[in-house]
Amino acid sequence: MFDWNDARYFLAVAESGSTLSAARALHVSQTTVARRIAALEDALGLTLFDKRRAGYVLTPAGETLLADARAVEASAAALAETAASQKRAGGGTVRLTAEESFIVGVLPPMLRGLRELHPDLIIELDASEEVRDLAAGHADVAIRISKKLDAAGLVGRRIGDDLWTVYCSRAYADVHSVPRNRRELAAHPLISGGGGAIGRYYGAWLRQNGLEGSIAMQHGSVSGLLSAVRSGLGLAALPCAIAETDPELVRCLPPASAESRQIWLLTHERLRHTPRVRIVMDFLGERLHAHLKAVEERLAQPAAPRAA
Repeated sequence: MFDWNDARYFLAVAESGSTLSAARALHVSQTTVARRIAALEDALGLTLFDKRRAGYVLTPAGETLLADARAVEASAAALAETAASQKRAGGGTVRLTAEESFIVGVLPPMLRGLRELHPDLIIELDASEEVRDLAAGHADVAIRISKKLDAAGLVGRRIGDDLWTVYCSRAYADVHSVPRNRRELAAHPLISGGGGAIGRYYGAWLRQNGLEGSIAMQHGSVSGLLSAVRSGLGLAALPCAIAETDPELVRCLPPASAESRQIWLLTHERLRHTPRVRIVMDFLGERLHAHLKAVEERLAQPAAPRAA
């Protein structure tokens, strides 16, 4: 079987009439051109050129193959152009909207991996608590946490359940006993807040369990809430998707569903086949699924033992 790349050398010599001119056109050595022509002739079992003092002249066999060689060249050029076109189409800006908790606690390493694979993509992150209208073009891709999905025209996949439980830092666990039920929680300082949707669900959970009197600090953002827990200031109820794989945090209680809320990765149906959106949907779908699977595996393991 001959090397398809040798067709370039065959055409260059046929058009220029010499290996020297072909070498200059292809930016290789004359020896390389002569060697590739010899390899092609050997692979085909044909003599393609008469080597004369005035240069290389096509033999009848070479003349016969010339049109096919030009067709190979045209096909290769078309393949390269199609690939380049796909690459250009896969570039551009994708507007991604998600709760601040995901943008702060889950997405950064995933987006780094996406950037490494697709450097032409620009991800525009939107952590607004307002639900963006994908149909109106306010965002291209959304990670949403909701009890049900009823918006018309949205397509995507359910990634998993939104599970919550209480966490403390390893430093806190080393000094204090770790609570193992809601009654014991009342003896520990709780950090509340988180802002937006997390703040609302967390606040409702605190009220339902009569723990409002244990609040020692309140933060208005997810980043502030996580920072306070990591520093050992107290405990907080956090989404397992964010906290469970954090090496600085220790799970205190078994997880509970946040009112059966589910995590969705969505786009609008008119964008589902747009290359740049498809790239983001496929990449994040795979990475988010793997992340939640790792979370589920960790949740199946026993919680850390109490401190001595």
